[in-house]
Amino acid sequence: MRFTEADRLLFAGDSITDSGRDREDPASLGKGYVRQIADRLGEGPEVLNKGLNGNRIYDLEARWTTDVLAFRPTVLTVKIGINDTWRTFDRGLPSPVGKFRAAYSRLLAGARQHLPAELYVITPFLLPVEPEQHEWLDDLAPRIEVAVDVATEFGARLVRADLFMPRAAEEHGAATLAPDGVHPSPLGHRLLAEAWLAAAGAPVEGVPLS
Repeated sequence: MRFTEADRLLFAGDSITDSGRDREDPASLGKGYVRQIADRLGEGPEVLNKGLNGNRIYDLEARWTTDVLAFRPTVLTVKIGINDTWRTFDRGLPSPVGKFRAAYSRLLAGARQHLPAELYVITPFLLPVEPEQHEWLDDLAPRIEVAVDVATEFGARLVRADLFMPRAAEEHGAATLAPDGVHPSPLGHRLLAEAWLAAAGAPVEGVPLS
């Protein structure tokens, strides 16, 4: 897919997407995969980062109209789900899979109804670096399945971070890609950016990924 100046790419999600963006600057893209994608695409499309630290899917749904639909993106990417698992374990805030699925379906249904946008879904992933994080995997697995199912239902392009990140961790080590098991390192963000660009089939004219 070739992006042009007429395109507006919006990335919505949690802290992995947020990646330290300046909330006071609408043009701020943070320091992660969204920034790397924008750099690779060069001067063509507008890129917006609407990730927000700590968001579960219900938080994203609460701001979906104002932070996503209102900007009328032509390309919309969603990366959500790890906090629905994390908060279950560290704060006792359950996120039943049925409710999670219903919320995810509402998000993409709303996008399909209100936007002429190409949709992308990046699956949640976890690279356990602490013993207790291995217990999270059983909770996360059905959320990954939901992301895949909903993406398929609504014709979104899939970026299977749940597959390529663990494979890369076998080579580099989990902590090298995500020091706390969740938040990517620069290398982890590079892998996310490369996978998104590959899914988009985007010819790139920006600087190489570093």
